[in-house]
Amino acid sequence: MSIEFSKISLFERGTLLELLQDAYSFDGRYEQSCLEEWQEFDNFFFDNLQIADKYGFMTMLHGKAIGFVSWDPRQLPQYAEIGHNCIATAHKGKGYSTLQLQEAVHRILRNEVQHILVTTNDDLIPAQRMYERAGFILQGKRDMGPGSVLKGEHWDYVYKV
Repeated sequence: MSIEFSKISLFERGTLLELLQDAYSFDGRYEQSCLEEWQEFDNFFFDNLQIADKYGFMTMLHGKAIGFVSWDPRQLPQYAEIGHNCIATAHKGKGYSTLQLQEAVHRILRNEVQHILVTTNDDLIPAQRMYERAGFILQGKRDMGPGSVLKGEHWDYVYKV
């Protein structure tokens, strides 16, 4: 595998949005529910590249961006929360998500954090399995709420150091 991890600042505005749209293209409800938030996220990171490069990275395969991960450090050292963590559809199921997650955990642990949190949805079974294989423990499930286009539950995981 020719996987590399790169600074987000080396990419153009819109790259994160495009990767999120591709990664969740299997169910149009994700884009319907999340598009505005994804656009705001992309804008925030590209407006604040020093934050993007410190609290996220791009995953590259043969020089092409295939995914990225980001985390929120505002509660350090108590915890960091993994935010977006996605791999483009054409590259799913090949182990790249696991490598990306392992690299993110490694980088987050450099901050002497006590816990790492992450949330996924009940229908994202591959993500659930990946987090569990990486040592995250299911802490709880909660309803997505009546206003959500997506139905079901959020699954909250914790990685205890």
